[in-house]
Amino acid sequence: MIAIRTRILAPTLALVLAGSLALALLALRDSHREIEGIYDAQLVQGARLLEGLLQAGTPAAASWPELVRVFDRAMQPVAGNVPAHPYENQLTFQIWTADGRLLARSGHAPRLAEVPPEGLHEVFENGREWCGMLVRTADGGLRIWVGEREDLRQDLIQRIVSHTLWPTLVGLPLLVGVLWLLLGWGLRPLQDFARGLRERDPHSLAPLPAGPLPPELQPMHGALDHQLAQLRALLDRERRFIADAAHELRTPLAILDLHAQNAQRAETAEERDEALGYLRQGVSRATRLASQLLTLARLEPGTTQVQPLALEPLVREELAELTPLALKHQVELVLAAQAGPPVLGDPDAIAIALQNLVTNALAFAPAGSVVEVGIETSQDQGVLLRVEDRGPGVDEAELARLCDRFYSAGNPQGAGLGLAIVETITRRLGGALSFSNRARGGFCVELRLPRAG
Repeated sequence: MIAIRTRILAPTLALVLAGSLALALLALRDSHREIEGIYDAQLVQGARLLEGLLQAGTPAAASWPELVRVFDRAMQPVAGNVPAHPYENQLTFQIWTADGRLLARSGHAPRLAEVPPEGLHEVFENGREWCGMLVRTADGGLRIWVGEREDLRQDLIQRIVSHTLWPTLVGLPLLVGVLWLLLGWGLRPLQDFARGLRERDPHSLAPLPAGPLPPELQPMHGALDHQLAQLRALLDRERRFIADAAHELRTPLAILDLHAQNAQRAETAEERDEALGYLRQGVSRATRLASQLLTLARLEPGTTQVQPLALEPLVREELAELTPLALKHQVELVLAAQAGPPVLGDPDAIAIALQNLVTNALAFAPAGSVVEVGIETSQDQGVLLRVEDRGPGVDEAELARLCDRFYSAGNPQGAGLGLAIVETITRRLGGALSFSNRARGGFCVELRLPRAG
């Protein structure tokens, strides 16, 4: 996984470098064009300056050499006691008469075969390119040309542009370093938060310290606290379940050991058969207890898969499987179902809940009676799954404890987990569980399931 600092810095630097490069290229192009214009303007000014000086009158032939020396010295880079400017260019000049006769030429001027056109232009002479400016005096008697070598001009331009770009080239590495340090400073709260998590006791599930945090870390802090709270609740449930299971299994196992000892000490076949009968009953009860413990352990959060389903076919199928058990108790199973809407639930979980409710009802229903399973639509947009028996009912004081684990009301063979399993399933499905004693005798359990859609 790429580090956060790298994920932030890499695209930022790429954007900065691309933007800086684009800006530098634009600046280079514009600077080159502007500097070219400045040097062209100098050529124009130099040509007009010579024009202005010569308008006072054309000197005599003997005066042209001295005039050339004066003009040539004035147009050369400053030397001697006066320092030269680093961007000063070397200008040359030539002067022709109107009919093209050369009157004067500076020492470094090119020997042009013909008079160039008026205005700014470029000429080639002896393999060199020259930039020049030709003006005509007001009376038209002289043509004045001022020029400079193109290679020297470009060298000066490159020096100027390079001096302009150097700050950018030097500043970019400094900018990268500053950005790296600033990102480290910005990510320091995250590093401190991670260091605090690493330094915690690995067995501690206590809430995280509620110190000042940046807004970006507060959701993570809250999510971790919520996760720790869920882990604490889960571990508490597991410890409670393990303790209760160990307590409940200890007694049946001790009783089984006593029955086994009685069978070993039996002096007659009748005593041995009686002890073995009690032993089988104890094994059956321990088996039911272990089965229900496994069922309860499987009903962990997140294992229930809720989906729309038709309740009546599912209930009819489960009652068909429970019919042999009802015949053993000499009890008739009756289904009173209305055609209703589908419910939102888990078919496996609902089947387990129905098996526990019907098994409890059969355990208390007298022989020759009826256990009725009903399905009807309630007024609160839910669906009721009702199981009624004709047994003795439950004392009103014990109704609140029916869903406690390992609490069995009036059934010495029960493990006390059936209704706890039903209550867990109901909570997982978002439903509700209620108990009531029938006015005409018996007990009623209602499982309210949410309607699909």
